[in-house]
Amino acid sequence: MTRGSSARQTPARPIKGLRWYIGGLLFASTVINYIDRQTLSVLAPYLKADFHWSNTDFAFIVIAFRASYSIGQAVAGGALDRLGTRLGLTIGVAWYSTAAMLTSLATGFWSFCGFRFLLGAGEAANWPGATKAVSEWFPRRESGWAVALFDSGSSIGGAVAPFLVLGLYRVFGTWRPTFIITGALGFVWLFVFRRLYRVPEEHPRISAEELRLILDDRNDGTLPASIDSGGTPPPIRYRELLSLPQTWAIIIGKMLTDPVWFFITDWFAVYLVSRGFRLEESLLAFWVPFLAADAGNFIGGGLSSTLIRRGWTVGAARRLVIVLGGIGMSGLAVSLLHDSLTWLTTWFAISTLAYAALSTMILNLPADLYPARSVASVSGLSGSAAGLGTIAATLVTGIVADRYSFAPILVAASLIPLVASAVLFMLIRNGPATKRGLLRTI
Repeated sequence: MTRGSSARQTPARPIKGLRWYIGGLLFASTVINYIDRQTLSVLAPYLKADFHWSNTDFAFIVIAFRASYSIGQAVAGGALDRLGTRLGLTIGVAWYSTAAMLTSLATGFWSFCGFRFLLGAGEAANWPGATKAVSEWFPRRESGWAVALFDSGSSIGGAVAPFLVLGLYRVFGTWRPTFIITGALGFVWLFVFRRLYRVPEEHPRISAEELRLILDDRNDGTLPASIDSGGTPPPIRYRELLSLPQTWAIIIGKMLTDPVWFFITDWFAVYLVSRGFRLEESLLAFWVPFLAADAGNFIGGGLSSTLIRRGWTVGAARRLVIVLGGIGMSGLAVSLLHDSLTWLTTWFAISTLAYAALSTMILNLPADLYPARSVASVSGLSGSAAGLGTIAATLVTGIVADRYSFAPILVAASLIPLVASAVLFMLIRNGPATKRGLLRTI
């Protein structure tokens, strides 16, 4: 035997806590994902002036992204369940990174719409893929923390984007190189992801103890062995998924709450300018709500995980955070009562914190309820519904802001999450499908 062949047969040393390195990768992907999409939003005041766009014009450019993103979520979810997390996320990240870089070639309204459409199609894979990865790598008592970790990347990416994007804009004196540099970040991430990610059963660097922890949770008795043990059972058919009230609760909950978050990410810079604040002097105000959302991810995920460890059922722990999150989001309307940038920012921060806590619970629910081979499909369905809801909300926002003001939008954004919380509270329960062994006990 040669020295080279002996080296190849030497087992790789296990990485302690490997699942948290996986969680860190998912976090980094979400940060980059949000930097890419926020590049346009941060530059919006400059692009609107350069190309003479109205708020309605800008809304249609945002809708171009949302249209492909909403359709792509359902397509990506099913594809990820068929192709696997590693290949599915590789295709998605390579796609959206390329689209982000190509935006530097845009010359006007229609080309921006086209490149944003391509970006949305690629970015659609991120959340179903990350949710599926969490279901593969984390036991349910830790999944709240894991989802909080990767979902917090959206708020971190949103907070980093203004500083990075405006810094690059000032350095180059034009917006085009900014899209190239931010888009290239995804390819750096892909290099690390391809080297590190495998499913636990196939990973050469996982310890026997960690693998046992993950597999024991999958076989914890919440699903019969015939459904969720060994082999690669087929995903639940879409027709059967859509017959379940739990599926509709997740779809409706995400459809009604995500548009509020995307209003903040897409319109906050424009809204601040409409209230008379200079963007260059409002960077801290722009940053604070995203930081608050980051805290909300961990508060929501941490609270639910702590309650589960203390004996609460998974369903009861998730529902408590959902109700508190819906109530907290109503703070957006209160911001209308203040002319102070500090108070306006405070109420937006409270609302984004509450949204992130609630969102973390909704993102957890597919892994809480469904067998692993159907998690991305349910996540994708809810993402598509959220995308369609966001398209409608974006169009309404542009029209109402042009004709009236942002005030009616903020009032609606404060009331609708209460409806979402009520739907989730009532429908996320054990039912006939649980007794049949189709869903996990919650």
